[in-house]
Amino acid sequence: MWGARRRIITTLARLRLGRRRSGSTDALLSVLPDSALVPLRRDGLDPVAELGNLRAVEPVSRMKLPFGLRAWLVTGYEEAKAVLANAPAFSNDFTNLVGTVGITAEQNPGGLGFTDPPDHTRLRKLLTPEFTGHRLRRLAPRIEAIVAGQLDEMQEVAEAGRPVDLVQSFALPIPSLTICELLGVPYSDRAEFQRLSTTRFDLLGGVTGSLGAISESMEYLLKIVQNQRDEPGDGLLGRLVREHGDDLSDHELAGIADGLLTGGLETTASMLALGTIVLMQHPESRKAIRESDEAVDPFVDELLRYLTVVQVAFPRFAKERLTIGGATIEEGDIVLCSLSAANRDGGLDDFDPGRTTRPHLAFGYGLHRCIGAELARMELRAAYPALVRRFPDVRFGTEPSELSFRKLSFVFGVDTLPVDIGVTAPRA
Repeated sequence: MWGARRRIITTLARLRLGRRRSGSTDALLSVLPDSALVPLRRDGLDPVAELGNLRAVEPVSRMKLPFGLRAWLVTGYEEAKAVLANAPAFSNDFTNLVGTVGITAEQNPGGLGFTDPPDHTRLRKLLTPEFTGHRLRRLAPRIEAIVAGQLDEMQEVAEAGRPVDLVQSFALPIPSLTICELLGVPYSDRAEFQRLSTTRFDLLGGVTGSLGAISESMEYLLKIVQNQRDEPGDGLLGRLVREHGDDLSDHELAGIADGLLTGGLETTASMLALGTIVLMQHPESRKAIRESDEAVDPFVDELLRYLTVVQVAFPRFAKERLTIGGATIEEGDIVLCSLSAANRDGGLDDFDPGRTTRPHLAFGYGLHRCIGAELARMELRAAYPALVRRFPDVRFGTEPSELSFRKLSFVFGVDTLPVDIGVTAPRA
């Protein structure tokens, strides 16, 4: 079984990297001023200094965009929280984007992120029971088994004398297999799911490439939904069909699956890889979570804040005139919240799991807060301690300066992470 899974994960990683590297910048990047791309840039693991400088002077600032678009960038913590909490004043509906830089209605991914009440309320009410702590606990043994299986694979790779890439062998397969377990996706479909889910997050692949991936994935998922209608399985999709099949259209079911897959796969994979970098840079944290279960929760929570891999929240469109942070936002204006900047507000630029601080915004806030937040936490809580307990001497397999971080991506991450896990190949 694990041999088959290894072949799947190898395929996933190759598709992921090949797709990202082969994409070329399209017309969108050529017309956007550099200032509009600042929220998507990083300096190592940190947001670029321009974001902090802007936040200090103007926590809600006008963005320079072409085509006569009026947009605002929110970088302050309280200001971002105010926007995310004020659902009545803002719309997330995808139709607001239709007609902008070639976006069409057919490219609507559906799901919760691009939906307003009352549709959002109805869909979230159906999904919330699936993500309670009680319901998710049934996945805990499977998550632990998935983590253990990937640690086995890392050891096998090292013992075979091959370099260990933590992204391919650990960070990517854990959320991939977990989300597929949740949805009830057949193993034979998982490589295709992965290919379709990752492209949309990286602007270096081009906006048309991202939107094309959305359309392609929705077409693919609609076929999966039809199969579930014919023969409902034991996963989330099967349960929704059995319990609410008449209340959900095929497109809504596909949108739910798409949102859960893309929202829970690429983000958690990035957290696992980047979090391991932090672990290797902070031996005191590595020692703490290796020796104490009580140290795991504060470590994970601070890591979520510090890294904030989802750099920008879904765009909001003002439904009325309002004032936030001293800025007057007009009806129809686009508002983008920089979550990475907001989470560093107040001088919180260093990593300190022992610090008591305000709740972070890594999962968003308010009506559109990530519904899968607890599932992500479960994966992180299981994976990090297991990694450092199995391989206490894990260290960089290359110079940190040589790591290839994503240059322009809504979900920040690293393409590969070579590591030395302290296991050597046996002598012949």
